[in-house]
Parts: sequence; C-alpha cells; structure tokens
Amino acid sequence: MYQSKLSIIETERGIDLIKTNFTEQLEKELKLIRVSAPKFIKTETGIQDDLAGTCDSVKFMIGKQEVEIVHSLAKWKRIMLKKYNIEKNTGIWTDMDAIRKDEDLDDIHSAYVDQYDWEMNIGEENRNLDFLIMIVEKIYDAIKKTKEIVNKQFKQLKFKLPEAITFVHSEDLQMWYPKLSPKEREKIITQKCGAVFLIGIGYPTNGKQHDLRAVDYDDWSTNTKANYHGLNGDILVWDYVRDDVLELSSMGIRVNKLALEEQMKIMKFNNIKDYHKMILNDELPLSIGGGIGQSRLSMLLLEKKHIGEVQVSEWPLEILLKCKEEGIDLL
Repeated sequence: MYQSKLSIIETERGIDLIKTNFTEQLEKELKLIRVSAPKFIKTETGIQDDLAGTCDSVKFMIGKQEVEIVHSLAKWKRIMLKKYNIEKNTGIWTDMDAIRKDEDLDDIHSAYVDQYDWEMNIGEENRNLDFLIMIVEKIYDAIKKTKEIVNKQFKQLKFKLPEAITFVHSEDLQMWYPKLSPKEREKIITQKCGAVFLIGIGYPTNGKQHDLRAVDYDDWSTNTKANYHGLNGDILVWDYVRDDVLELSSMGIRVNKLALEEQMKIMKFNNIKDYHKMILNDELPLSIGGGIGQSRLSMLLLEKKHIGEVQVSEWPLEILLKCKEEGIDLL
C-alpha cells in the first residue's frame, strides 16, 4: 500500500518551499516580474481560454455585466504585456487559480486548477524552434534546482530528475508508434527518456492531431522544417510514484497574424472577437508563454501519488473511497 514519505505538516512546508524557490528560479531564468491576476473576466471579450472547446465556464452576474471564472490566463497575459509596457526579452508571471467544472477527475485532474502562468515579450527574430528549446531548458533547469533544494530539506525524498530534458516532435512519435494512441506514445517516450518536451501539439498530421489546441494562442501550424510543424509543446516527466507520465506544462510561442489566420483556416474557426482583432491588426506584442501546474509540480517534487495530497478540492465519493483503500490522505 502507498504511504506518503511526508506528514501533512511536512507536506505543507514542502509546498511553501517549492513555491518560494521555484518562482525565484523562474524569475531569474526568464527575467520575469510577478503581477496580480483576475479570478474572473468579462464574458464575450474573447480573453477566456475555452480549452479548445472542451470546458464550459462558471458564470455569474456583477450588476448587469456577466463574468466568468477563468480557465487559464493564456490570452490575458499577452494583453498585459502591452498594458504594462513590458520590455522585450522580459516578462510577467502570476498565480493563476481556476475552476474547471467539466474536468474528468482523477489522480492528476481536479476541478480546482492552480498554475504558475508566465508570458514574455519577444522579437520576431525569436519566433523559432531554437529559442523555444532554450526557454524550455531554462524552465527545466528551474524545476531541477528546486527538486535539489527539496531533497536537501527532506532527506527521505530520494527521486532525482534526469540531468537533461529530451526534445521530440509529435510527428516523429506518430511515425515511430503509428498503432499507439497519442497518450500511449507520450507514456512510452517519457518512460524511456525521463523528461521530454513534446514539440508540435495541435497540428493535424495525416489528418490527426496529437492533442487539441486552441487556434488563438500557441503557434502549432508554423512549418519549422520539412514535414515538422509547431512552435509549442508540453513538458512531460516520468512520475515513478504513479508509474505514469505527468504533464507539467503546456507552453509555446504565441500566434502572430499569419499563424492565427492559418490556424483559423485549418480549424474552420470564424468566431472573431476583440482579442483576435488585436492580433490580426498587429496590436499585441509577440510573445512566448505557458502555464506550469503548481499542484502537479508539488506532487512530483514531494513524491506524492494524488493531486489531492497537495491541494484542497472536492472529490466524488468513489474517489474518496479509492484513496482511502490505497492509503492516500487527501488535504
């Protein structure tokens, strides 16, 4: 039976240790400053992240104005780069708290979502794969350094991350493992390499997408070289406690006018809102950004089996009973 290596009090101290040190590393590596973020935004602005149409938002009225609780801040952050006059090659990060009421709940999915959301202002010269890879390596280095600090504080924690992260294109995975599903491909490559950045999430290779991505934030359509597409991807690590893959981050270089037009064409998207008009009119800074799961990062670094061990949420009875059977103490 599973048994946590940390008591509840040690766990709470560990969560605080991770947040303090990881955000410090992230600020240093990417030249970011922390900003305050909204918990809800006005409906019909186009700023809400609809998660590729997979999740409906929680809505309520403030006076005569309908607002909705955020799913993520993917678009809001880019607008803030302009509003706050953030200089090129610097950026912002914030604590993002969301409610995703339609989420399928399990050991890594909760109705409550918390992320380190970040966004950086970049120039046209940085809209390329080499720059994306460099940023991913900086983020992975911040994760690795934070794990070293956590292990030093809690001697009972022994897991170490691989020295380097491996970069793999989703097109290659489809070619190598054509009979496997996308999730099965992710599992086999991550188990083999330990830590992977899977490039190109969203482009329909041979008519099939590795996974859904919205048309209006990450650039998944740009042809980076012959037969390869995408300036985005996911950071995946092998979670030995769960014996499964764990996605820590979805991130990428954001769409410019040409990429947005191409992706709207591919996905037959015509629901143009104010946010899309700003991109099509070149009114927003070019940027790169993403979200890093706070609870998932704590799960990994504190060697936990269930996300409910590092965040407080609500769970259906069947999950509560299963956790009790497996020796998992939920917060």
